[in-house]
Amino acid sequence: MSLALFGTLVTASALTNETAVTVALGSIMATILLSQDVALVQGIAAFAVLILLQLVVTWLSVRWPAVRKVVKAEPTLLFYRGQFLPDAMTRQRVLEAEVWAAIRESGIASIDGVHGVVLETDGTFSVVQPPGDGPQTPLLNVNGFPGDQD
Repeated sequence: MSLALFGTLVTASALTNETAVTVALGSIMATILLSQDVALVQGIAAFAVLILLQLVVTWLSVRWPAVRKVVKAEPTLLFYRGQFLPDAMTRQRVLEAEVWAAIRESGIASIDGVHGVVLETDGTFSVVQPPGDGPQTPLLNVNGFPGDQD
């Protein structure tokens, strides 16, 4: 849920729902082991509740797109055919300098060699080269992709 609410870059470095739950479980375990104020039964109950909530959220997100939209981030197109997409960049809180850095890191020598730049769900950038002769592009199913493939 943190990815969808706070933006992909805020929770970058793969702080996904599963990672957050793992950290919380570790914290509960530490509290059970180190605190005399928390009974073992309370700790086990907290473990069970957290795991159950994670299962419920996952189950709901697989079955209902509205829930999935709240708890899962989507890849977002930030740069397409030589143009920055300012609305998407503002929504994801990404600067042009970050997109340029991603292009440089990809090793592409000319902006003509960039079909698009995508902010992935884990906070990383993907630089996509122009498609070849095939009918598919890796930008399909990316939020903001206009759908034309020429």
